[in-house]
Amino acid sequence: MKRLFWIVILLNASLCLCHAQVFNEMNEDGQIRQRSENRNFNKHNNDTTQRKEIPRGIYVWTVDRKFGDIRPATVDTLPHLFQNTIFNTGIYGEYNTTGNNYTARENRIVIDRPLAEQFIFTQPYSFVIKSPDALHFTNTLSPITNISYDNCGNKTNGEDHINAKFAVNAGKRLGFGFDLNYLYARGYYDNQSTSHFGATFYASYLGDKYKMHSVFSTYHQKVAENGGITDDNYITHPESFDDSYSENEIPTVLHRNWNRNDNMHLFLTHRYSVGFYRRVKMSDEEIKARQFAMESKKENEARKAAMEDGERNSRIADKRGNAAGTDFGRPAGRPENARIAGDEPEPGGQQVDTTRIKVESAEAMDSMLMAKAVQDSIYATMKDEFVPVTSFIHTLDVNKYNRIYQAYESPENYYADTYYNSIADRVYSGDSIYDQTRHLSVRNIFGIALLEGFNKWAKSGLKVFASHELRKFDMPDYISDKRDVTALHGWTENSVSIGGQLQKTGGETFHYNAMAETWIAGEDAGQLKADFSADVNFRFLGDTVTLAAKAYFYRLNPTFYQRNYHSKHIWWDNGGMSKETRTRIEGLFSYRKTRTSLRVAVEEIQNYTYFGMSYNATSEGRTEMSAGVHQCSSNINLLTAQLRQDFRLGPLNWENVVTYQNTSRQDVLPVPDLNVFSNLYLKFKIVKELSVELGGSVTFFTKYDAPDFCPQLNQFAVQQNPDSRVSLGGYPFVDVYANMHLKRTRFFIMYSHVNGGSGNRMYFLVPHYPQNGSVMRFGLSWNFFN
Repeated sequence: MKRLFWIVILLNASLCLCHAQVFNEMNEDGQIRQRSENRNFNKHNNDTTQRKEIPRGIYVWTVDRKFGDIRPATVDTLPHLFQNTIFNTGIYGEYNTTGNNYTARENRIVIDRPLAEQFIFTQPYSFVIKSPDALHFTNTLSPITNISYDNCGNKTNGEDHINAKFAVNAGKRLGFGFDLNYLYARGYYDNQSTSHFGATFYASYLGDKYKMHSVFSTYHQKVAENGGITDDNYITHPESFDDSYSENEIPTVLHRNWNRNDNMHLFLTHRYSVGFYRRVKMSDEEIKARQFAMESKKENEARKAAMEDGERNSRIADKRGNAAGTDFGRPAGRPENARIAGDEPEPGGQQVDTTRIKVESAEAMDSMLMAKAVQDSIYATMKDEFVPVTSFIHTLDVNKYNRIYQAYESPENYYADTYYNSIADRVYSGDSIYDQTRHLSVRNIFGIALLEGFNKWAKSGLKVFASHELRKFDMPDYISDKRDVTALHGWTENSVSIGGQLQKTGGETFHYNAMAETWIAGEDAGQLKADFSADVNFRFLGDTVTLAAKAYFYRLNPTFYQRNYHSKHIWWDNGGMSKETRTRIEGLFSYRKTRTSLRVAVEEIQNYTYFGMSYNATSEGRTEMSAGVHQCSSNINLLTAQLRQDFRLGPLNWENVVTYQNTSRQDVLPVPDLNVFSNLYLKFKIVKELSVELGGSVTFFTKYDAPDFCPQLNQFAVQQNPDSRVSLGGYPFVDVYANMHLKRTRFFIMYSHVNGGSGNRMYFLVPHYPQNGSVMRFGLSWNFFN
């Protein structure tokens, strides 16, 4: 792995030497400042030491998954909290995981959990799989490469993660790039390794009338499942055992069990617009970019002219030296100033252009020249801008999945039920499992958009759309009355919806967005989604105050796999499930001057759909395990309040995220009452070049009955057996770090979970899945601007 990393580094370094090298510097606000060295070794270029300032090199944005609307974003190369971006538990430690990095995860903050997707099995890998609306599209002034690498441990238990990103533009409008991501964690506990490889290719075209964004991505995932350790006392009370056990010696429930996922995604959104052009003033960055382009063009033209003059003089000298009977190459008998061809104009014989303006005096000439200079100056700062009055939108979203849960042996009496004996039992000895399911979805969205303020029928922006989705599923089913004979059976669903959106995005003070979608035919007929958001921004004591509100009403059909799932030991057909209804109102207050943000949300859920899991816990492991999908017919009320408050005193910085949650049904929707992230660090520079953040962070949440994990479903599930129920929390996870940034390079050294060897060893985020102990970590991210 390390050899591969250094090979990639050397290859990209070689590419950098073949182009003009750009040095990237980032200030405290995350803005990129660049300078370049022209290392053009062209033999015709006499100046190889020229330096020049160039404008910012990269601009990034995301797109709306439904309509492809562009949303500005921040380049994800900011140095701050770089050390936390490597964790599956999230930048603020808000996710529960099964211990090893890159495993399945679930957010403890319920309002931040996404809605269930049709293919539920890969959704817990949100750290690895990126949806199209989370991808950063790019527009660059020069090819840009980023290599990131982090690791810990050794070849037996450590982690390796390498990520390579590349972006380039072919002109101002067409940009494309790729993202290659490889994550491998061997695991500090037995049977816990994870391996993920993802490749994403993207392209965008931003024309005046035509815009396009496309993404193709593929992922291969293999995760070993150990079912947790057999006895929590190995971690919580190691003194109760006669022998001392290292982490990899602690017995686990499962052996030779894997979750495997292969999936591919194709996303295309494009639009054609009709409208008109208008003259507008350019921004300072656009003016600098135009000046830079003009200077480069003049330099290239001057260099080309010099080369042509040199070649022409050389040819003339050669002809003169070889011509016989000449004087310095001039033919004999021809005067030095003789014309070669054409007639000389007669004195006073020039024709007068009577269409030109007649200038009577020098003062008038100066006035006219000055007016022309002013006009040229104004013209140099203006540009033609296309105003799209009406747009025709099409979005294509294709997703293909193949999931296998595979096991070569299972503990005796581990499963409560067995529904069939698969063909794999004849191939592999013991209690083998080969549960397979496949899914294909194809969704097309067609829409018409009217730009706000330019149509008499819609002063606000208006969109109307219709969509169709085709869904296919394959999983085992009985093909006869003999329960030992099975095959993959196919299900097909269609769904048709219509909707509209009304929004105001212009201006700086007030914005709103209202969208509704209803399903009129197919499997999801009767579904309804209505969203509304608005924000007000105003100045107060020299800075901006933001007041924002969100609300939604959803009435959604449970997903296919919540209604139907077939496997060897887990099986359900819930055809009579009701639609789940969710209503939420959320408010946000943000004041930049005091670095304060307060978020409050109230949600009511009816027919809440969730996974449940039950088993008998013994000192030897688990028995009689069963899992399924359930619905809570009564209303569940959830209150969430989240405060973000940062402090700064000279070089000392203290950042805090405190979240309070309260649910009316802890037995169905368990949440911790309090979740805290706190980061205290010193920020300073060494010799004005090396930026350093030196400090520590802590994650803490109060005790609650945290969801268990069912590896056979790759889902987090509510603990349903009161005899084996476990409460987790009340334990701080502490990391100390030195996070540094030098020009184009970010790097950190971290000692994660420094209190992992303390007396209170309740470091579980999921029942029976201990987190890693104290680990030294290193990470590096290097930008190349070619």
